[in-house]
Amino acid sequence: MDKVKSQATQLAEKGKQGMAQGQAKLDSMQANKQLDALFHDLGAATYAAERKGASRDEVERLLAAIDAHEQEHGEVDTTTSAAAATSTSTTSSTEGGDFRLDDE
Repeated sequence: MDKVKSQATQLAEKGKQGMAQGQAKLDSMQANKQLDALFHDLGAATYAAERKGASRDEVERLLAAIDAHEQEHGEVDTTTSAAAATSTSTTSSTEGGDFRLDDE
């Protein structure tokens, strides 16, 4: 009976760990989604300020919101999608190995 109780306790602990990991992943995904929205809005506000003569107040508000997000969730990845695509294509082209022909 003690063995069954011990196994049940272990299973319950593993279940709690799994739930905690799942919740942490969900929280991280939600934070990333919020950050993506902030960056999107920052781009639109910057465009409006630079090209349409809109006030920079919205840009400053969004920058402050991104700073606050960074304080709460850690450093923000500022790699642009173009730079990420370039590094991915560079990495994938060398995955098979570095092949060279010797001319000697």
